[in-house]
Amino acid sequence: MSSASWHARISCGRDTGAGFLVTERHVLTCAHVVARRDTDSVAVSFAHGGYEEIPARVVAHGGWDGRESDPGDLAVLELDRPVPLKPAEFATPTDAYGDPPRRLLAYGFPKRYDEGTLAEYRATARQLIAGEWVQLESWAAHGQPLAPGFSGAAVTLADTGRVVGMVSAAARSPEIRNGRMLPAQVMARYWPRLADLIPTPDYDQQQKEHLRHLLRQLDQPTSAAPAPTGAPEYGPERLYQDAVGPLGPPLPPHRFTSLWDAAWYLLSEVPDPAAVTRFTARLADFVDDTPTRTALRAWPSAPQAHRPDPAPGRPSRGAARDAAHTWSPILVEIAPSGSGDGSFLVEVSAYNGGHRRVVGSRRLPVDRVRPYTLERIDEAYRELSVGARELLAFVLPRRWLNTDVAHWQRSADDDSPLGSFAPLVVLDLERRRSGGLQHKLRQKWQYLDERPAARLHRIDCWSVGQDQVKLTIGLRRDADMVGFATPPRADRVRRLFQASLNAAVPVMLWPRTGCRGEHRCGESGDCRGAEFLDRLAEHLAKLPPRELPRFVHELRETAYASDAPEPHWAYDLALLWEDPECLPDPTGYLHNPVG
Repeated sequence: MSSASWHARISCGRDTGAGFLVTERHVLTCAHVVARRDTDSVAVSFAHGGYEEIPARVVAHGGWDGRESDPGDLAVLELDRPVPLKPAEFATPTDAYGDPPRRLLAYGFPKRYDEGTLAEYRATARQLIAGEWVQLESWAAHGQPLAPGFSGAAVTLADTGRVVGMVSAAARSPEIRNGRMLPAQVMARYWPRLADLIPTPDYDQQQKEHLRHLLRQLDQPTSAAPAPTGAPEYGPERLYQDAVGPLGPPLPPHRFTSLWDAAWYLLSEVPDPAAVTRFTARLADFVDDTPTRTALRAWPSAPQAHRPDPAPGRPSRGAARDAAHTWSPILVEIAPSGSGDGSFLVEVSAYNGGHRRVVGSRRLPVDRVRPYTLERIDEAYRELSVGARELLAFVLPRRWLNTDVAHWQRSADDDSPLGSFAPLVVLDLERRRSGGLQHKLRQKWQYLDERPAARLHRIDCWSVGQDQVKLTIGLRRDADMVGFATPPRADRVRRLFQASLNAAVPVMLWPRTGCRGEHRCGESGDCRGAEFLDRLAEHLAKLPPRELPRFVHELRETAYASDAPEPHWAYDLALLWEDPECLPDPTGYLHNPVG
């Protein structure tokens, strides 16, 4: 400690304080020490390097605005020239605290001590005061108090000389021997470069550099997808909560002032490397940073989503689902942009262990929706583990539910239908955004998990005259699956589709083409729709609903490969299948989080 040459004396007009060298040209001190920098020059000298003063200027500031209780009392000084002194070294964020307490030293420049003097203190507790300061109390009942001239002094561990913080305030009376320290990890909130110097044992330097790189890109609005009209704001606190999960550490007492503030809090205060991985992945999605996405595969992966403990005497729904091999969905959400220009918002996400990662998000004209979606789906597969059971889930506006997404050519080099490549389902956009209907769906699935098979309710071609309200109420009570004999093209059929959707029926099946339900097909005894429903009952009605995407996929494979002169009955089979627990977080991350 006696040979540390990086302790600095700061002069700004008539004010004097302390500081410490952290790079060959940068010195940290309190903002209030250089409060007169606009009218008086700032100079720095080093306690063990002679008393020659070196001019300096303030290049970063914590935002302190003049009151003692204001946060951000940090200033970064840049020297006119580099100095040949070894900079200070930092301890980890937890090293200042222990039982018994650790002895801390501060090197300040009070009145009549131009060469500096030492004060011995300890941290009262690790808890931050107002999310900003640690309280210091005197190590002994005598000795040097934190008098004026100690502001900006490095607080170091007595046994290693490593820095744990900076003196920012002291009691007004020498008889009250306490003060405040700005911990090193709090200083890094205001000057991100400092994070590179503070050891974080759970994270390596490359992870910090990736985060800094992404945050620099997010400072440029043109580097991310344009914000959709009417999209909600997703700031640092929402992204933090998404990263730590529902059982992770709560938000800190201080509000995050920036994305960097949230990122650094994860690095320095949250002992969960997977949370940092998820946070970084979100940022990489926003700026479409493929190299960082590639690097993320070597980072700790996200843990499995938490499921609540079951009630006594009954297995939880999570336990029932864990008994089977669960789905790893790739979610495609296509929604009108709301701008009235005929464009759509397209977002593709991959789920890994219950955590959703956005692969791509763009506002596109209608003719670009299909190629963009297929490219992002192919990219989303990189996020799935080798043993994952993929599920392609298209969330579509209600008027698009009959779109032939299962027949889309998989890629420019593969003519096979997308529905033959993986299990594929559609979901209704309006229902997915309804909290009430999502709640009813969860209740329905809890009921279905206790049953070996689901009940199929038939809506034949000649049933299109049913009352919509009565059908909704009846299906809500009695139906697990609804099979339609006709596609939702005619107005009368669309009304019955809406009734089924509003009844929170989790599974709906129909033929994309065929009878429109405009004639009384039942009188003739020859109805393609009735034959379709008979086949559904034969092949699917007795199966567990959770596995229907797999069985429908097998049917599609058979239909696409059939050489029969007539199309296979399942060739145009459409499946709406919605399980909120399989596809959590219905509100997507649709725009740059800086806002």
